[in-house]
Amino acid sequence: MPRSSVTKTTKALTQSLRTQATTLGTTLGAFWLTFVVNSALGGALTSFGIIPRSITGLRGIVFAPFLHGNLNHLIANTIPFVALGWMVMLRDARHFLPVTLFSMLGAGLMAWTFGAPGSVHIGASGVVFGYLGFLLLAGVYTRSFGSILLSLVTAGVWGGLVLGIAPGQVGISWQAHLGGFIGGILAARFFRKR
Repeated sequence: MPRSSVTKTTKALTQSLRTQATTLGTTLGAFWLTFVVNSALGGALTSFGIIPRSITGLRGIVFAPFLHGNLNHLIANTIPFVALGWMVMLRDARHFLPVTLFSMLGAGLMAWTFGAPGSVHIGASGVVFGYLGFLLLAGVYTRSFGSILLSLVTAGVWGGLVLGIAPGQVGISWQAHLGGFIGGILAARFFRKR
């Protein structure tokens, strides 16, 4: 391979990695900044979460992923968000935003429809489960070697998260987890021929 081709490939790869890091870093920065502001306001922003079967609670579909109840909640979402979000971008960086939106919509609508009365659903875990659903099923739908390999790696490393879509621990929004997971699967199906 000529030296100029290697240089162009290296530059393209470097630019791609820089864009991915910027995208994930900016989103995480928004999560952490929102957490700091919400903490300073005594949790006042939590009312922007998903409130089941309330018209104003629908705004939580957009805002809930940026809101977290405490530092442990935020850290628990940060690590898989970065890992799985980056894996979505590795598959195809152009899919990151649409998969995120599918996941937010699925998580939000499921929590809004099936959440307990008077509850407020917050956190980025619905989006995380959307990435998981997308990555697990993308290989099945596209049937390309790279996508299948990425699906297998995802299943091996993060497959245990699937247990989080079942009702279980009090205070954990399994509805958002399930909805995000379904949203991710729908995104994988949507992009199967693209």
